[in-house]
Amino acid sequence: MYELCHRCGEELSGLPNSSYCPHCGAPQLYLRDYMPSDPGPDSTGAAAPPPPPDPRQIEWQMALRCAAVVAGGGAVLSLLSGPFPLLGLLCWGWIVSGSVIALGLYQKQRPLAWIDAGVGARIGLVVGLAMTAALALATSIMGLVARFGLKNMGDLDHEMSIRIHASITQMAATNPVPTEWLGIFYSQEFIAGMMLTVFASMAIVLIAVSTAGGAFAGMMRTRARLTPGN
Repeated sequence: MYELCHRCGEELSGLPNSSYCPHCGAPQLYLRDYMPSDPGPDSTGAAAPPPPPDPRQIEWQMALRCAAVVAGGGAVLSLLSGPFPLLGLLCWGWIVSGSVIALGLYQKQRPLAWIDAGVGARIGLVVGLAMTAALALATSIMGLVARFGLKNMGDLDHEMSIRIHASITQMAATNPVPTEWLGIFYSQEFIAGMMLTVFASMAIVLIAVSTAGGAFAGMMRTRARLTPGN
């Protein structure tokens, strides 16, 4: 049986399985017997499906969303507590229990997620950081509106200045302070630095409380899950 060239149609007589046609030079390709005609599923290069997520790992995208919701709620309540003082107690309770609320939202969205003291502490730390940033933003907005919009920050500045001066005078009476130091203590820069120090201290306390609250809430949720019948 003679084979024909696929291009010119001439016979490839005397040259079985030749790589090129002697007439036109076209390459002659042959499918070998051992090559499979139907490639298997492994030869397609398709990736295997990803393994299911480990329920003990924190899904940080969802955790950050829950922390942002809680921090946003705290900032809104802080803004509303100015014109509505009755909301101050609700705002304080929301801020203190923010990590507990965030853990509840996280477990509601991920019912199979593992919650223990370590997971709760890490989520509580994130909630504390987010809450600190949100409250700092809300306080800045309220200060700008009160100072430049409502023009009612004068009384607060005067009262704060009186308190700081009284504290410095009392300190100078017990421990003699050089005169040049008194000028620094009475400066606006020193007062602003004291306010920033107070805010930083409050932020550290808030983050610590949020972390501890998250750890406690996570531990309680672990006990509830391990209790027979739950």
